Amino acid sequence: QVQLVESGGGLVQPGGSLRLSCAASGTIFSINAMGWYRQAPGKERELVASITAGGETNYADSVKGRFTISRDVYENTVHLQMNSLKPEDAAVYYCNAELAVVSGPALYENDYWGQGTQVTVSS
Repeated sequence: QVQLVESGGGLVQPGGSLRLSCAASGTIFSINAMGWYRQAPGKERELVASITAGGETNYADSVKGRFTISRDVYENTVHLQMNSLKPEDAAVYYCNAELAVVSGPALYENDYWGQGTQVTVSS
């Protein structure tokens, strides 16, 4: 029922920019938070940026000042504007959402993940 659809990944040169988008769909009652994680080869998945329902943002130290997370509440979509990209930013980026989902007469709060989108930073 719930699906996170990511887009915007691709190949960019160092210093370039990409804009990732993630749209949540399904029988969603509310969104508590959405964010982006990334996982580079041989490394653990790490939080890149997140935004709460109230608009509070959080960023990894490594991306502060370069990345900006934003949310379109009506469209249940979160964006990650990535500027001044560095080779070390290359990773698979995963959308994450903390959702309250409608299931019959009940609500279930859970954590959902997108399929991931590849970001490659190379000359």
